[in-house]
Amino acid sequence: MKRSLTLSLLLGVTIFAADYSSVIEIPDAAKIIQKDLLPPLGVNKMPQGCVTTDPKAIARGSYMFHNLNGGNAKGSAPEGLSKKLPNGKDKQYGNCVACHNIEGAIGGGNIGPDLTNYTEIFVKTGVRDTEYVYQKIADPRIDNPHTNMTVNLTTKLFNEKEICEITSYILSTK
Repeated sequence: MKRSLTLSLLLGVTIFAADYSSVIEIPDAAKIIQKDLLPPLGVNKMPQGCVTTDPKAIARGSYMFHNLNGGNAKGSAPEGLSKKLPNGKDKQYGNCVACHNIEGAIGGGNIGPDLTNYTEIFVKTGVRDTEYVYQKIADPRIDNPHTNMTVNLTTKLFNEKEICEITSYILSTK
C-alpha cells in the first residue's frame, strides 16, 4: 500500500508539474556578442591646446590615472571632476596605475610601459610626440590591434577633455 501510494503521488506530480519553459531566459548570444564588440578603430586627432601645464587639469588627469571609479576613489575629486555621472552612477576612471608605473605611483605598474619621466625620455628625444600619447590613450589599437589597454575615446569611457587631462598629467613634470 505504501509503495503504491508513493508511486501514485510521483505519477500525479509528474502529470501536473508546471511548465516553466516560458519563464526561462534564453539570451540571444549573437546580440550579446555584437553589443560587446568594440567599435572600429578610431584615429583621433588631438584637439588644439590639448596638452596644458594648468595645475587643475593636471590634477584631474592624475586623479583619473590613479583611480578606478568614483565609488572607490581615494580622496576628494579635484575641482572640475566628479565621482558621479549625471545619472548618479559612479564615474569610471582609467586606473592606469594598475598597469603603468609613473612618478609617485602606488599600484601594480609592471604590465604596460613605464611612464616615469616620459617627456624627458620620449618626447624631448623625438621618439614620441604629444599626439602619440593622446592617440594611445584615446584608442591604443592604433599600433597594436591586440592590446589589452582600455579603448577610451572610441568607447566613450573618457571624452576628449579627459584624455587631454590624462595626457597632460603623463607629460607633466612631477
